[in-house]
Amino acid sequence: MTVLVRDLRPDDPADVAAFAHVRHLALPYILWTPEAVVHRLVHTHPDARSRSLVAEEDGETIGTAQLGLVHDSPEPGQGYLNVYVRPDRGRRGAGGLLVRTSEEYLVTEGATKLFAWVLDEPADLAFALRHGYARRRSAHFLRLDLANVTLPDPPPPPPGVELRTAAGLADDPRPMFELDAETLADEPSDVDVEFTDYEAWLAETWRHPLLNRELTSVAVVDGRPVAFSVAHTDGGTRYSTAMTGTVRAHRGRGLAKLTKTDSLRRARAAGCTEALTGNDTDNGPMLAVNKWLGYETCGTEVRHVRELG
Repeated sequence: MTVLVRDLRPDDPADVAAFAHVRHLALPYILWTPEAVVHRLVHTHPDARSRSLVAEEDGETIGTAQLGLVHDSPEPGQGYLNVYVRPDRGRRGAGGLLVRTSEEYLVTEGATKLFAWVLDEPADLAFALRHGYARRRSAHFLRLDLANVTLPDPPPPPPGVELRTAAGLADDPRPMFELDAETLADEPSDVDVEFTDYEAWLAETWRHPLLNRELTSVAVVDGRPVAFSVAHTDGGTRYSTAMTGTVRAHRGRGLAKLTKTDSLRRARAAGCTEALTGNDTDNGPMLAVNKWLGYETCGTEVRHVRELG
């Protein structure tokens, strides 16, 4: 049997659905829908030179890759590739072929350092090591049984803080962009990012098909968003927190706990039964908030890097 690698065909619904299905099997802790897969490919900034690849065996999609350049970093030459193969289709050469194809392309686009997330499993870690990738930091996937958990009572808003939703801020989303940019800059990361392109943020983030503005809770002070918990939903019963953060001037007031609790309560009232999120293992404050809410670790990924040259 022969494995081949090609680009995803975003105009082919069956091809996109197969890509999303493989990703779901490999990473059930993340929301994957065909619409989200196409959105990422089509609306990622052109300077990222992004591609989505599939590995096929006799016409069946058995592996996937998403890759590109970190175009919004002040340090040039940084790229990423994230390769996932169906758990029941391993040891057929799909992963290695996806890695080689991705690396060859990224090198032609000027990449000199490549980052990749790898599941914290012996076979996956050994695969990364064989291909020249060195282990860095790690992050946990967390899950909450939203249908059955007893959520803690939400803390009272501090004086001067109003709870709203992103839907109520849709007339002028620029303050949400500014909030997102500041909190993202303080997230644990291997790569510094200068998040300054408002139009790109509108296309990639604000209009993302998974974004649920009604379930995204926002803390507002003097008319300005200062903290939020961003909700993604898959159109069914699964809910995921894409980001929870607070601007520096208002940290230490419990706003992350406030907005996340409010968002979860909204999600359960809307019929969501499963809540997912992820945290860097060094992000102690958010890990503490999620533990307080009842989340449990359901998986771990390890960031790897390969220096080229």
